Amino acid sequence: MVRFIRKRSRKAGLPPGTLVHIGEKKAEKASIRIIDYDESRLEEKALQSVEECCPYKDTPTVTWINIDGIHQVDIIEKIGKHFDLHPLVQEDILNTDHRPKLEDYENYLFLILKMLTYDDTEKELKMEQVSLIIGRTFVLSFQESEGDVFDAVRERLRKAKGRIRKMGPDYLAYALADAIVDHYFLVLEKIGEEIESLEDELITEPDAKTVEAIHNLKRELIFLRKSVWPLREAIVGLEKGDSELIQDKTAVYLRDVYDHTIQVIDTIETFRDMVSGMLDVYLSSLSNKMNQVMKVLTIIATLFIPMTFIAGIYGMNFKIMPELEWHWGYLFAWVIMILIGLSMVFYFKKKKWI
Repeated sequence: MVRFIRKRSRKAGLPPGTLVHIGEKKAEKASIRIIDYDESRLEEKALQSVEECCPYKDTPTVTWINIDGIHQVDIIEKIGKHFDLHPLVQEDILNTDHRPKLEDYENYLFLILKMLTYDDTEKELKMEQVSLIIGRTFVLSFQESEGDVFDAVRERLRKAKGRIRKMGPDYLAYALADAIVDHYFLVLEKIGEEIESLEDELITEPDAKTVEAIHNLKRELIFLRKSVWPLREAIVGLEKGDSELIQDKTAVYLRDVYDHTIQVIDTIETFRDMVSGMLDVYLSSLSNKMNQVMKVLTIIATLFIPMTFIAGIYGMNFKIMPELEWHWGYLFAWVIMILIGLSMVFYFKKKKWI
């Protein structure tokens, strides 16, 4: 439940725009990297201070400034002042519990996305909030920790692959959003493999661990849906919005991201239905096992009822009984009981009860 509910008690009573980090501290120290480029050149380096970002604000080239680690409030505040970011935007960057959304501040666009990865060891989803500021000549990206899914974008920038170096910051923002959405498919592949494994386990030998795995998987899908579902509204806002920061030729590519988002949502809904069905299958499997056990016990009890009746009659302590002194009485009683048992088994098989 920790991933669904963040503690906001530190913000209680504070005025809007107060900068307080809400979430886990995922990086020891914030780091700033910059990529400044145009069609003919590219400069990439790590910055030691926020002040080094100042020369890149109004350059004619496209500048991508990436900040890893948002727990250092002073860094966010300095960048906010330098790039004229609204206090509420800075507050939202520090609050990692936001749903994906898009806000238009005329001079820049503010986009929040959820970057998801799947931990094979712990069998769970890992979520990180990524905030993008899309300006006229720059893109600011804020991440909770180092490590992301943007390596392919960086490689395209370095090698000038495709049209990314020829386009503006809106296309760079599209490329980053596309990388995040494309990685959702890798996460869904992992979840799909886990669902297949659980289905095989349900058919063979389901146990309490199987139920626990199903419930964990169902919780992961709810978490995934919460992170992805609002994204389609944000992408539509980018594609069909009135902002001058998004060019018409970039809107075509944003439509492709929207299509991918819809595919992800459809797959999530399908997986949720499958996992819900797995719980029904598990309960049916338990019921069938119980029925099989009860069937065996009923057959055994039915076979022994006439035998118990015969043994009960001759087990009575009456002195005068016709067969009590008979020499072959004991053997005869065994023969009768065995014949009755065999005839009942034959009858059950004829009726296909066993």
